[in-house]
Amino acid sequence: MSRIGKLPIEITKDVKLAFTDSVLTVQGPNGKLSRQIMDCVTLNISETSLSVVRNDELTATRSAHGLTRTLINNMVVGVTKGFKTDLEINGVGYRAEVKGKELVLSLGYSHPVNFPIPDGIVIDVEKMTKLSIKGFDKELVGQTAAKIRSFRSPEPYKGKGIKYADETILRKAGKTGKK
Repeated sequence: MSRIGKLPIEITKDVKLAFTDSVLTVQGPNGKLSRQIMDCVTLNISETSLSVVRNDELTATRSAHGLTRTLINNMVVGVTKGFKTDLEINGVGYRAEVKGKELVLSLGYSHPVNFPIPDGIVIDVEKMTKLSIKGFDKELVGQTAAKIRSFRSPEPYKGKGIKYADETILRKAGKTGKK
C-alpha cells in the first residue's frame, strides 16, 4: 500500500469540500480550486478528514493512489495557507519591477521582457533583484516561477541570470592562459 496514499488529509473548519461527478472542489479563505479525480480511486469524506482509497490492485491504480492524495492535499494547503516561491536575479544591470498586471524584466537583452502576471498570482519585488511569487494554486506558482526563470537561466561561469533562492549553481572554471 502506498505510504503517502494511506495518510488521511485533515480538513479544517474554514475549508469546504464538494465532490460531484468525479470533480472535487475545495474552497477556503484564499480561493477555490477544482480537480478531476480519477475513477480508479474513491474518496471517503468525513467532517474532519478525507482519505483516498484505491478500488483495485492494478499498477496504474497503485500509481494514482499516492498522486491523487498529494494533489488533493496541495489543494487544501493552498486554499488555507497558500504557496510561495522566491527567485533571485544576479547580473550587472539585471532588475525587475511590477507595472500594473505585468512584470518587466531587464535581463541584458536589447529590449525589456514583459511577462503578464496570471490571475491568482501575486508577485512582490524586493530591492529590484528578489522576486517573491505567491498564490493558492501550487502548480500555477511553480509554472510561473519556471517561466520567469526560463527568460535568463543562470550560466555556470559567473552565475548571471535568474535562479531559485535555494538553488545552488555549479560553477565552472574559466579559460586559463597558455603556459
